Amino acid sequence: MARRALILVEGDPTGNGLLYVQAAQRLGLRPIILSADPAQYDCLETESIEAIRVHTDDLDALIRECSRLWTTYEIAGITCAKEWVCARVAKLCRRFDLPGPNPASIERCCDKFTQRQLLAEAGVPIPAYRLAENAAEVERAATEIGLPVVVKPAVGNGSTGVRLCRDVDELAEHTTYLLGGKHVWRSSPKILVEEFARGSHYAAIIMGNEVIGIEAAGFGPPPHFVYSEGIFPAPLTDDEHERIADVSLSCLQALGLGWGPSCIELRWTKRGPVVIEVNPRLGGTPQPVQLAYGIDLITEHLKLVIGEEWDLRRMHSHIAAWRSLLPDRDGTLDWISGVSRAAAVPGVADVKIYVKPKTPIVRKGDYQDSLGCVFAVSPTLAQTKAILQRAVDLIDWSTTPFPTVGAGSAEQERQPQSGR
Repeated sequence: MARRALILVEGDPTGNGLLYVQAAQRLGLRPIILSADPAQYDCLETESIEAIRVHTDDLDALIRECSRLWTTYEIAGITCAKEWVCARVAKLCRRFDLPGPNPASIERCCDKFTQRQLLAEAGVPIPAYRLAENAAEVERAATEIGLPVVVKPAVGNGSTGVRLCRDVDELAEHTTYLLGGKHVWRSSPKILVEEFARGSHYAAIIMGNEVIGIEAAGFGPPPHFVYSEGIFPAPLTDDEHERIADVSLSCLQALGLGWGPSCIELRWTKRGPVVIEVNPRLGGTPQPVQLAYGIDLITEHLKLVIGEEWDLRRMHSHIAAWRSLLPDRDGTLDWISGVSRAAAVPGVADVKIYVKPKTPIVRKGDYQDSLGCVFAVSPTLAQTKAILQRAVDLIDWSTTPFPTVGAGSAEQERQPQSGR
């Protein structure tokens, strides 16, 4: 009898992709990764993971490889850990008659302009927005909406290419970056210019049509939107929770979603919850939900992918929080210390470090900027915050700035600088 396998299209070797691999193994499945760059999964060699080179932006190539694998394995399901392949994975599931979301709904959701149109038509509160394809249209859109504005690619994720533009100079600079060949586009270059919605940031974590919980999150310094910290569940009143949940579920209805996981980002503004973005996938990390409620979202998602019934019941009710370790300058990472001491603090659930010493640190203003993350959990919010702060205070690192021609002495350029 052929062994049951799970096909993971473009996992993430250090993030959720690894969690999907481990969850598949716990379910008795053989994980097989299809990737345009299988070398990035060399770190999984000890897990006996098969990574196959495929042009994952080519649906026909994916169909051929899945058909080939079917001659050796029983393919139990196909899924992904990256948003940019979600629509192709949905089409693969449809092609091989496997459980999966509606491909058309995923495609509409992943195009942020189309998403905005559908939400607006359904009466969902969203920021004012315009679509632009050149610098003149970006400038005109910003004038019509009023500065400051958020400027982002119409297709993309992970805050890549997203920036708050507070004046005309920042607007021109970021437009030049996006359209001048530095930004890598996965579709035809189209820019979304949006009103900057001011207020606390939240994310509704949803599986199917059920709101599992709402997370509060914060960002690093502007003009970028790099997540710096989060609390799950968010400290909200019952009324605030209900209003965010109601708006989030109305997004699913407007976009034809409701199969599998989704993450809806909102801001609580003067007019209440305003939807910033709907993501047809799990949020950045599902770990806070598991720590707070005992629900393993990735395992439960995989059960749905392979046609089994999931279990979203809470095992307990704690407060989880996390803090991202964000560098405040570019340079070469000399060392990072205190990790084992931070991990040993009672109540610290995990300390993840994403980079190694001697690695060049070049901040891009997106999710790749983080050096690592610390997770804490306890029965109360105050206790969890105190545990997290104690652990973060134990971690330190040093970076040596890159040499700059004509900018001080060579000795100054080599001087390490620490930062938390």
